[in-house]
Amino acid sequence: MTIRPVPAADVTWTDEADVVVVGFGAAGSSAAIDARAAGADVLIVERAGAAGGAAALSDGFVYLGGGTPEQQEAGFTDTVENMRAFLRAATGPAPDLEKVDLYCDRSLEHREWLLAHGVTFLGTHFPERNGTSPVAGEGLMYTGGENAWPYDELATPAPRGHVVQGGKQGGKALMDALSSAALAAGARTSYDTRVERLVVDGDRVVGVVGSRFGEPFAARARGGVVLAAGGFIFNPDMVEQYAPAVHATELRLGTEGDDGTGIRIAQGVGARVKRMDAIECALPFNAPRSLVQGIIVNRFGQRFVNEDTYMGRVGQTALVQQGGQAYLVVDEEHYAPHWLGYTATWVCETADELGAEIGLPAGALAATIDYFNEHAKNGEDPQFGKRPPMLTPLVGALAAFDLRADKFIYAPFTLGGLHTRTTGEVLDLDGEPIPGLFAAGRTTSGVAAQGYCSGLSLGDSTLFGRLAGQSAARHAACPPGQSDPGPENDWDRGQAG
Repeated sequence: MTIRPVPAADVTWTDEADVVVVGFGAAGSSAAIDARAAGADVLIVERAGAAGGAAALSDGFVYLGGGTPEQQEAGFTDTVENMRAFLRAATGPAPDLEKVDLYCDRSLEHREWLLAHGVTFLGTHFPERNGTSPVAGEGLMYTGGENAWPYDELATPAPRGHVVQGGKQGGKALMDALSSAALAAGARTSYDTRVERLVVDGDRVVGVVGSRFGEPFAARARGGVVLAAGGFIFNPDMVEQYAPAVHATELRLGTEGDDGTGIRIAQGVGARVKRMDAIECALPFNAPRSLVQGIIVNRFGQRFVNEDTYMGRVGQTALVQQGGQAYLVVDEEHYAPHWLGYTATWVCETADELGAEIGLPAGALAATIDYFNEHAKNGEDPQFGKRPPMLTPLVGALAAFDLRADKFIYAPFTLGGLHTRTTGEVLDLDGEPIPGLFAAGRTTSGVAAQGYCSGLSLGDSTLFGRLAGQSAARHAACPPGQSDPGPENDWDRGQAG
């Protein structure tokens, strides 16, 4: 599935720049801005007719913390160490600690950078929202289960999902700001251009080749190529190989550009990949909020998650661990039609009747509800740590929503990708940087190793996009035959992840 490179001797160049950025989404625009700030001539190559990518389709959360002005204005206390404690736990198991730590250390500075390039946030919080799509006037949201077990015992809960202001979609407002900033900084663009292969001179990446309107395109990169071309959720073969759980649901989050090309052309020059099985999958069952007071059970009629946590954690657990077989059971008091128009699939007077209607093992649902109610009436959930006020006994008639992956909305995207240093260098199979090749965003394995929080993709892509752009620009400034002079300051330093 790798795509072999082309020798430079076989290429006729049609354009050149110090830094060639592949992809004009959140990572690519950020790379271009900081590469230009370092004095590099930058060419952005984008397969679509305009900037945006998957980032422009998002709700526009940027995951920031450590005590931002917006957090303080909304009345929340947060520190870098508190944010670090949460993310080290929530992005695992086995997260890239170098990236997690740097992400936390840079959060406040990165917020300032975003503001300086036209992005705006708001210091308000609507507690009843908690992870659903933002509404007008909302500035902060819990987007990773920060206020749910077990994370509320590991770190002081604080909302870190900063909603980009400027209308829906917030991601469009973000990309309008960042793409405009990249163009204003002097980055050149080649739209409607498909990058198909890397170009190498010996062991060094020196450019890209592809096509534009059917004509050959070849851009030489004097300093380096930054791959910011998205993930692979729209490549069925790669999904089958690496993340087959996704096949249980039809919806995919992303654009057709998320076809894995950036990953495959890098593999063709010996790049190492990481966490290719990792996915995020939202299960938006939790609106209206009263539905969270129900319980979610698997095909055996047993609970498997605390329902009051982040909907992405619920969805990932349901899809990956339960094969997309799940049902939401609520009582009459807390029942309401789902905000997307779904109504209860089954309604019964007793748990045994409901279990039989669903097709669960005899007595299983009744036993689950009896155990849950016994403890919930005392404000306890010894199995999964669900918290009041969402923790209430199920009383009276019951209804169930069919949350199976072929019946309900599961929204997955990939988290795995190229193995990079925090400074953006793509590593080879021996863990050494591939000269001239850098990457950021969903083309890489970033802060989220397995666990995820909404806003990490935009935060990860923009911060590490910046660092990749800086590294490529330094590479361009380095005379041939000499090594990269390295980061200019402590902020830019990073080790292999």
